[in-house]
This record gives sequence, C-alpha cells and structure tokens, in this order.
Amino acid sequence: MKTRKAAVRPAKLDIWQRRLADSDAAWKPEMERMDWREHLYSGDRELRALTKGDEGQKAPHIRNIVFENIESQVSSAIPSPKVTPRRKEDEGLADKIEHWLRCELDRLPFETINDQAERTVPIQGGVGFLVAWDNRKRTHDTVGEEEVAMLHPKQFAPQPGIYTGIQDMDWFIVRQAATKESIRRRYGVNVENEGEQEPQVRGTGDEDTADDAVTMYIGYAKNDQGGIDRYVWVNDIELEDLENYQARRVPVCAHCGRVRPLPGQIIQNRQAVAETAETRKQIAGRALALQLAQEVAAGIGGGLEAMAAEVAAEPPEAEAERYDGGPCPWCGSTNWTTKEQEYEEVILPITNSSGLTIPGQHPEIDENGRSVMRPTRIPFYRPDVFPVVLQKSVSVYGQLLGNSDVDVIEDQQNTTNRMEKKIIDRLVKAGTRITLPAKATLRTDPVDGERWFLDSPADKAMIDVYQFSGDLQYELTYLATVYEEARQVLGITDSFQGRTDPTATSGKAKEFSAAQAAGRLESKRTMKQAAYAQLFELMFKFWLAYSDEPRPISYKDNEGNTVFEEISRYDFLKQDEDGQFYWDDQFLFSCDTSAPLASNREAMWQETRMNLQTGAFGDPSSTETLILFWSKMEELHYPGAGSTKKYLEERLRREQQQAAQAQQIQLQILAMQAQQRGRRDAASTVNQGNQTPTGR
Repeated sequence: MKTRKAAVRPAKLDIWQRRLADSDAAWKPEMERMDWREHLYSGDRELRALTKGDEGQKAPHIRNIVFENIESQVSSAIPSPKVTPRRKEDEGLADKIEHWLRCELDRLPFETINDQAERTVPIQGGVGFLVAWDNRKRTHDTVGEEEVAMLHPKQFAPQPGIYTGIQDMDWFIVRQAATKESIRRRYGVNVENEGEQEPQVRGTGDEDTADDAVTMYIGYAKNDQGGIDRYVWVNDIELEDLENYQARRVPVCAHCGRVRPLPGQIIQNRQAVAETAETRKQIAGRALALQLAQEVAAGIGGGLEAMAAEVAAEPPEAEAERYDGGPCPWCGSTNWTTKEQEYEEVILPITNSSGLTIPGQHPEIDENGRSVMRPTRIPFYRPDVFPVVLQKSVSVYGQLLGNSDVDVIEDQQNTTNRMEKKIIDRLVKAGTRITLPAKATLRTDPVDGERWFLDSPADKAMIDVYQFSGDLQYELTYLATVYEEARQVLGITDSFQGRTDPTATSGKAKEFSAAQAAGRLESKRTMKQAAYAQLFELMFKFWLAYSDEPRPISYKDNEGNTVFEEISRYDFLKQDEDGQFYWDDQFLFSCDTSAPLASNREAMWQETRMNLQTGAFGDPSSTETLILFWSKMEELHYPGAGSTKKYLEERLRREQQQAAQAQQIQLQILAMQAQQRGRRDAASTVNQGNQTPTGR
C-alpha cells in the first residue's frame, strides 16, 4: 500500500491546488448563496429586517411558498432518447442506440437522479451529471458498466471567467466526499491520518467533519493532443495522475514492462523458466570448460560446437499456474503502472452487422524479408470530452448556472413570513379587556350576589369591558397579494397546480390555462431536454470506447412483441477507401417529445379508445378490429387486455371455421345444382334426339 512521503511533493499537485484556489475565489460566494437557498427551501424562519427593530426576529409560523412553487414544477418524466442518423445506411444503428439507451435508463437509477435534479435545478439554477466507466463491475460474460451520477453545483470548481459551458473550459474540478476505506481500495493509498477539508460539500453547510470521510478532488484538463487528463488528490496526497485518461490502458509491471494478467488467468511461470535456464547455462558452462580442457589435453576437438548448441538450447517448459493477484509473476516486482494503448490487435476475424469483415491475423513481410503472422490493428475510440454535462434552469448571459427560482421569490417569502408573524401576534393579543379603578380590588370571577364597594361615582364610570377581535382584513389581503406575486413571477397558475381555478369555466378552459402555465415553463423543459441529449451522446461515446463484449438489448416492436437483440461496438466500425478503419459516431441525439404522452398510460388508453370509436382501426363491430384494439391496449399494459385479446382471437377462429364450413356447404350445393342441371340438359338432349321429325 502506498503512503505519503513528506519529502516528495508532486509538481502537478501545486498546479492543481492553485487552480482550485483560483476557482474558490470566484465560486465560493456562489456556494455560500447555495446554502442559503437550501435553507429557504427547507423553511428558514429567520426574518430579514423590513423596518427598524425587526433585526434578529424569527417567524413562529411560516407558509413556505418557495417549497410550494418548486414542488409544483417537479416532473417525474425522464426524457426518452431519440437518435437520428446522418446517413441513410445507419438507420438500423440509430435504432439500436435508442434501444440500448432505453435499457440503460432502466438499469441505472435515473428515477432517483431525476427526482434529485428536478428540485436542485430550480433551487440552484442548475445541476451536473457525471459519466464514468467502472471496469470493476463485471458479469460472467461482460467487463465494465457505465455509471451516471448527479453533481450538486456545490461540487463544482469551474475555471473562472468561462460561463458558456463546461466543454468550453480548459480545466474543471469536481469535489466529492469519499470514505478513507474506499480510497484505499480504489487507489491503494492510505489516507487514514487525513481530515475532511470541505464537509459542506455533503449538505447545506451545517455538517460537521466526519472521522471516516475526506474531500476528494478530481481535476479534468485538456492537453495539447486534444485528449483529457485526470488528476486526483486528497489534501496534499496525490492519488492519480493520468494523461489521456479516456484512452485505453493496460496494467503493466513497472520493472519488466509485461502486461499484468487478469485474476484467475492461466500463465506459465516465467520466473521459474528463467531460473531454470540460468541454472542450466551455468552448469553447461562449467561442463563445457571441463570438456574443453580434457580435449585439449588429449589433442582432440569437435565438441565445442555441440556443447555451445546445448548451452543455447531452449529450457524445458515450466508448469502452468493460475495468477491470483499479487506481485509480477515474471520478475516478482510489486510496482504496477498503466500503459496507453492506441490500437487493438484482432487475432480472429470479426464480421459486424453491416457485413464488414475484420480479417484478423494475416501474413506480412517483416523488415528482414521473412513472412510473419501479424494481427489486424484497429484504433481504439476515445471520447476526448469532459465527462460532465450541465443542466441549466434557464440560460442567462454571464452566468454558468441559470436563474434560481429561490432568488426571484426570496422577497415574497420574507414578506410572507413577516405578515404571518404579525397575524399571529394580533390573534394572540386579541380577547376581552376590563377597565377598573386604580384602587379597586374587585373580583371578576362569576360569583352571584357579590357586593362591590366604590369610593365615588367616578370609580363606577371607569368599570367597563372591551372586546378586541383582531381585525385581519388588510393583512390577509396583502398576504394573498404577495403569494400571487410569487406565482406570477414563476408563471404558475391554479390549473397547473391542480387546484380549483375560478377563471376556467370548462374542462377545455382548464386545459388551456394549464397549457399557458406550461408555456411559461417551457424554457426549463427545453433546457432539460438539451442536457439529456448531451448526456445520451456522452453515454454512447463512453460505451463505444470501453465496451468490448456485445451487450443484450430488448424492446417492443410495432406489434407489441418483445424483441431481444445484441449491440456490439464493432457494428460502428467502418473502413474507408484507403482501407483504414475508423469509428462511426456521426449521430444526432435529442429527446423524443412524444415520450411524456407515451408514458401517461391513462391518456394513451383514452386516445386508443377514441381511435376505435372514430373507426381509425376499422369497423368497430368487426372482430379483427377489436383484436387490433386490444393488442394496442395490451401493449399499453391495460389490465385484462391480454385475456380479452385471446378470447377475441378464439372467437375469430370459430367465425373463420364457421365461414369456411358455410362456404364448403355452399360449394357443395352449387356442385349438386350443377350436376342436376347437367342431368336435365342431358335428358333434354336425349328426348330431342328421340323425337321423329314430321313433314307436311
């Protein structure tokens, strides 16, 4: 296990820590603002002073309009991918990408990711998605899986001064909270004595440092070759320094340079072979010297060539063994490193779905003029983009993130809290008040026949009862006005919230009102779809770069049947006119706008029923039309649709049998009638022939 050496400090660590400090100087104020937004969303009771004397007050009761308006915008709909090919011959590949992306959306926890992002985006103005390939996740026949994680804006450390997008930056840093044990398992570095540098990354800023956690920084930077470098560190400890980290790499021994075997791989014990060869050469050398001395003494020769050949002969093969990890099986070194691979060597021929054949191992002439067998080399694909996608609330010039809904209705929330406090104070102070003379000791409890002794008639005039009802007319009116202000700023109506809308006098009017509110919020939906389109493209590029084995995909065809297929990255390998291999990634990624309707099963059921009633499927009374209708309903997962379709198919079969029997009977009747007509015609002919012609 690696440990920190106090005397050695990597030069890159200073560079990246300086970049982090520059980013913090510009981004820290925004991070502090993020904590305040989270507090307002959670229902902060602190009152911002409106008048003198309000400082430091707290509202005993609040109406959280920030929470209410943000929750009104939350949508559980996950955008569905739509892939458009640039070439006509790639239509089949585009369909495969769509099916694979939908399978990945089901496999990954996108329900949780979308639920978190739907609240973080309006609160903070944006959110990030981090795409990575985890080669440690393996199955029986696959190596590696794609991973997608949500990044809170507090985890950003962007390059200062660049607001157009993350891909336009030269470098970008991600803050992540990690346990010390996870760092030891992944990087093999002991950080047990390190402390957590930024605990506020884990929450709203009130978190205490955790003993088992540290803040890990992951830096991404563009290099001169167009690739992406990655640098990871904790405090003053370097964990990883990879140039072109998105390139294919293999672990190799730092001493002998051999590729590290996979766990469980059967190998030859090359160390034992080397030891055997060295020992054999030493023994043979001593025997050779002795034999030469004897031959010289005897005056004979001829044994030198034979002995030299014996010394140079190959040693016998050692026993095969299984590699289970640990040091290098060839030289015994415990230091491993990685080596970049630009080309993949294909030994056996591969034929992809388009009919292209990669020849595999083939004969070539080497530099010495000899014929040797060499594998076909194809380049590995590299995405060469930052693995972070930014989803904005809305686009704002001069800001990396979009507008925050919390910021625009913060004043309304503070005023609402202030008015709520005033209303409660007035209600608490309301009630009955009794005025008495200053010197009177009169009892006010209900005792009949009690005598009161007063000094003068003036004292009697001072006895009175006053009722304080606490009139809230103006306060409630202003409170409703402030609440309506907040909704109008965000473009939210009663119909959009599902509340009673007095302005909508019919169902169509209610739909129109909700659509108007949706139009005000359409910009946010458009930005969400744009972010998911970039995310789909990034997911495809990472899969194309790192997935070696074919991956299974499943989908529903037009008839509602489940289709099982496979997608392989070799399907996207092309060959130009010069015989050079290249990867086809020229696809346009977007979101299917019909997906929200398709995901709303009740709405689709109504649409399908309407199509049946209007005759879009054919005659509604026809059994074949009903079978088509219930097939669509089964595809939309309508309860009992499958059994109904089977019953109708059985009824159609019986109807077809009855129709066939009726047709057969009709044919038999027609045949009998034809036979009868034939017999009558024959009899008529015979009768006419038997008649004797008469003359005049």
